[in-house]
Amino acid sequence: MPAAARPLMILAAGFGSRMGALTAARPKPLIPVAGRALIDHALAVAAGAGAAPVVVNLHYRGEMLAAHLAGRGVRLSWERGSILDTGGGLRAALPLLGPGPVFTLNADAVWTGANPLVQLAAAWDPARMEALLLLLPVAEATGFAGAGDFVVDAAGRLERAAGRPGMAYLSAQIIDPAVLHAVPETVFSLNRVWDLLIARGRAFGLVHQGGWCDVGRPEGIAMAERMLAGG
Repeated sequence: MPAAARPLMILAAGFGSRMGALTAARPKPLIPVAGRALIDHALAVAAGAGAAPVVVNLHYRGEMLAAHLAGRGVRLSWERGSILDTGGGLRAALPLLGPGPVFTLNADAVWTGANPLVQLAAAWDPARMEALLLLLPVAEATGFAGAGDFVVDAAGRLERAAGRPGMAYLSAQIIDPAVLHAVPETVFSLNRVWDLLIARGRAFGLVHQGGWCDVGRPEGIAMAERMLAGG
């Protein structure tokens, strides 16, 4: 089995409220960037890594996204009652993903350079790790707002930046989902889980070999298109 051939969860259920009018009538993953919907950029990353099965979670305007994905071999994890946040959504999708560590990837970013999932798979060491997050220095993370999410020690272990200059999390990781069951709530963020793993010394970071752009705000569309065009 190829090193990257593990399950992938694409997180796509959010409301996209930062996009304003652009998401009034469609979900953010269907916003086009460089002639291709954001969700299709994510699926191209998945295909390039041989990730399987691919699961997409749905909530806001989910029927539109489901129609776009129909017939493409993607498994759908519906969050019909209420949105479950990133951690709760991943845990709810585990029956569709299957056992063992999984990739997660947000649907609102684009990439250049090495395939992010292939990089993560090559660096994954389950003897030491329960999560491996892909990072970039803040100055290289196009569209990222903030001083940084994490700092990385000499062994690659993560700590919260907590106001220190840090690295930007690129919304791509491998995680062992067993830790999700330590959270009692139904709705919770992956941040809860990462904090548990950081305390155990089991959360690690890897620097992406390429470019990345967050497309969470309207201005991110033009920034992403310039990056993809090599500008």
